[in-house]
Amino acid sequence: MMLKDGTRLDADVYRPAVPGSYPVLLQRQAYSRRIACSICYAHPAWYASHGYMVVVQDVRGRGTSEGTFRPGETEVEDGAEAVEWAARLDGANGDVAMYGFSYQAYNQLLAAAGDCPSLKALAPAMGPWNPAHWVYENGALQMKHMIDWGIQITAEAARRAGDDEAFSALQAASANLPLSGPVTAMPQLLQKYRRYSHVMDWLETPVDSPYWDRISPVKSVEAIRARHLPMLFVGGWFDPFLPATVEAYRALATSNSDTKLIVGPWIHFPWTRKVGAVDFGPEAQRNVDLDHIQFFDRALKGLPGKAEHGRIELFDMGLKTWRPYDQLPDRTHPLFLSGTGRTSMDSQDGVLSPQQSTQENVEHIVHDPWRPAPTVGGYYGAPMGPVDRRVADERGDVLTFTTETLEQAMEVVGEPEVELDLSCDRPSFDLSCILSVVKPDEMTLQISSGYAHYRNAAPGRYRLTLAATCATLNKGERLRLSIAGADYPAYPVNPGTGEDPVISPKTHAVVTTIAVWHGPSCPSLLRLPLGRGGEIAK
Repeated sequence: MMLKDGTRLDADVYRPAVPGSYPVLLQRQAYSRRIACSICYAHPAWYASHGYMVVVQDVRGRGTSEGTFRPGETEVEDGAEAVEWAARLDGANGDVAMYGFSYQAYNQLLAAAGDCPSLKALAPAMGPWNPAHWVYENGALQMKHMIDWGIQITAEAARRAGDDEAFSALQAASANLPLSGPVTAMPQLLQKYRRYSHVMDWLETPVDSPYWDRISPVKSVEAIRARHLPMLFVGGWFDPFLPATVEAYRALATSNSDTKLIVGPWIHFPWTRKVGAVDFGPEAQRNVDLDHIQFFDRALKGLPGKAEHGRIELFDMGLKTWRPYDQLPDRTHPLFLSGTGRTSMDSQDGVLSPQQSTQENVEHIVHDPWRPAPTVGGYYGAPMGPVDRRVADERGDVLTFTTETLEQAMEVVGEPEVELDLSCDRPSFDLSCILSVVKPDEMTLQISSGYAHYRNAAPGRYRLTLAATCATLNKGERLRLSIAGADYPAYPVNPGTGEDPVISPKTHAVVTTIAVWHGPSCPSLLRLPLGRGGEIAK
């Protein structure tokens, strides 16, 4: 395919065995069209066997396509041209849908903002929605994610350029992230080879830059809505793009009645039943390929039937089964934080209770940049997913607040919110909040998390919305909120000086003390989203 600007894009075309006129499934790949998202999806030949032409195209500057890869910058125009080109292929009936996960989800949403009348449906899984939030979470650089991905992108560009030395150095760094330089978030290796990719430009672009809007589907949300495209969104409870997937679904769900959200207990890939330390059972091994075929059959072939089990299907991590919802529940139940001032020293001292304590008190997080609170499980741990975080919770720089043992099951579903009364002895601080279920044997497994960077801290109330979750807590279990001043290396260490953690040298970092106040005059609390009939007995 030749773009209007003369750039050649290469693609593979898979056709059904029987000649005829077929709708097209288009996947625009940033990681080689030969891979074709086969780490999560059936091979394109399988989709072709179900009566579709499948086109897998290398995007500009990737695989064997010409040009330079600059994420998002030309995807609206390139994607729209690709759709119309695919619609005119021999054997195509003129109707095109797009599918794929991660970057391949992002470029679908951008293409939908372009001039491509042949585009009839989208199936974006686990991809960005607002690129500023792709790079930053509540002002905090998603460092491990950006550096890990940046090394991969840069290595592929070096390979294309025939630079064996650069490729080998970057490939070696991918197994052991190069975080030992003077500025952690600015690896010297990426600086050395910055000519090969966008990565250093992104790291040097602040979260409030208008650049992010220029490559964001959000800026074109009204145009995308106006197309009334059916869409199938797929997310994972331990995928870093979970908030983006939920946000995109919410923004676009009303534009077509056949828009669906499926969220499983998965990391970014693979989408399997065993995640972290938990085997979520046979239902977690969902046939997502069949979900796609059923969706495309409705959207492109007009076959009878509609989405089953409600517009939203969430995997309940406690019951290990799928649950239908028409929308994410928004009913919340307050749980108040209390303790004796020793919650950092005793993981059993802090309490989460529906009853407000009558005593005023304060807990202290002493964040030492020499030994920051570590990343454990979740989006960015090794391994990712739900793993036992007891050792982290027992650290002296982590506050823990835990409910009494539940006397009955409780359905937690939606987005938890933490509201804390805080003060700090430095100009800035970070806040990590992890929500976990504590099993009867004390195993502590994460079900939600949130992180924020506060550049200009002042005493007052701070609100932090955690990622959506769905987990029924069973009788005999407890719920725990863990609070720390770091989550390293998922995010860079806040130096505490008010400097930007992305560019601040390690030598500038100072010990920071964060005070968490609780009691009648300063009620710090967790707003817990509950499903049908769920509550904690008072």
